[in-house]
Amino acid sequence: MSLDLVPIDREPAAGAVLLTGIPGSGKSTVAAALADRFPMSAHIEVDALQQMIVSGARWPSPATNTEADRQIFLRARNACLLADSFAGGGFIPVLDDVVVRRSHLDFYRRTLTAVPLHIVVLAPGPAVAWRRNQAREKALATDWSPLDEAMRSELAQQGTWIDNAAQTVEETVEAILSATGLAASPEAGR
Repeated sequence: MSLDLVPIDREPAAGAVLLTGIPGSGKSTVAAALADRFPMSAHIEVDALQQMIVSGARWPSPATNTEADRQIFLRARNACLLADSFAGGGFIPVLDDVVVRRSHLDFYRRTLTAVPLHIVVLAPGPAVAWRRNQAREKALATDWSPLDEAMRSELAQQGTWIDNAAQTVEETVEAILSATGLAASPEAGR
């Protein structure tokens, strides 16, 4: 191994994808599968950034909590910093986060600036999302399905909406690739 300094940045990635939806919509699973389809990519799971807070973390909750709200934007900022860095290094960043408010989406748009940002909303409906949530290993005790109505109200006409209730993960990935125009490698992830 050489210890010589080598350039980190190269031709920037073609874009970044912000994959959103309510808990149980399939964001993390689809984001990982999507990232796996690109020859160079990074999956940025925004919840993992929240988990990096060792002391003082305030997770989102249905109750009003100013500190939890502040931390939502803090983790979004950190996700955008990572995404911009990966994009500058030629990696397509695929971020997954629960974004249901227009102010939160606009924050992503203002903060992630290195490459074009493609917004994709997974919208299988609240009943499907709740069933999926209860069937997975990291099932949440809180029913977040009411966020579906807020998301549809505040983010209507924003990005690409995909009803993935009856789609496989691969079908959803193909729909995202088609909608964003980002080129996947035929052999990646297979």
